[in-house]
Amino acid sequence: MSSPTIPQAVYVFEAPVRLWHWVHTFSFLTLAATGYLIAHPLPSIGGEASDHFLMGNLRLIHFVAAWFFAVGFAVRIYWALVGNRYAREIFYLPVWRGAWWKGLFHEMAYYLFLTREQPPFLGHNPLAQTAMFFLNTLMTLFMIATGFALYSEGLGPGSWADRAFGWVLPLVGGGEATQNWHELGMWIMLAFAIIHIYMAVRADIFGRQSSVSAMIGGWRSFRR
Repeated sequence: MSSPTIPQAVYVFEAPVRLWHWVHTFSFLTLAATGYLIAHPLPSIGGEASDHFLMGNLRLIHFVAAWFFAVGFAVRIYWALVGNRYAREIFYLPVWRGAWWKGLFHEMAYYLFLTREQPPFLGHNPLAQTAMFFLNTLMTLFMIATGFALYSEGLGPGSWADRAFGWVLPLVGGGEATQNWHELGMWIMLAFAIIHIYMAVRADIFGRQSSVSAMIGGWRSFRR
């Protein structure tokens, strides 16, 4: 949230939030790279099949990264409950606040180059909060649900994955449809990551507040 009397530096992002951010980032990039190759396999390798296990290794890396992705998000949900108020911002949108809507439209105008003024925000600004909620928080839940639903097909009926996520398969139209939705979610999150990096770097360069460094050290600094 914004404030007219913000000090020069504020400790915003606690260590568990920052750790999750980078684990989330690198596990997702690993999932995206291996997932693309699983959906679009490489050409066949010559020689005996027993001498090669490329796709098997890619699937193994994908599954390990998926566990980091899912468990990390579960820990992040826990920290949203016990951490500071900034740790909860990506899990809800305060649509009942008029000031939040005002800040949202102002941020949209700022990134559309309709204004040069960007008010300081201690945590996420309303536009960033909206993007994080829909394109990261909800999409992460979607990717976990569809990913483990696909995993349940390999483990078989009655497995823990089938009992927990098997319901997703008929809900979205079967295994092939689930795979297509899962891949579409990957592209949506990749597009969000690119835009997120652009907006964070732009805020550091043109704005009056730190963005990238805040997710490294936790402190958001403000330039007068």
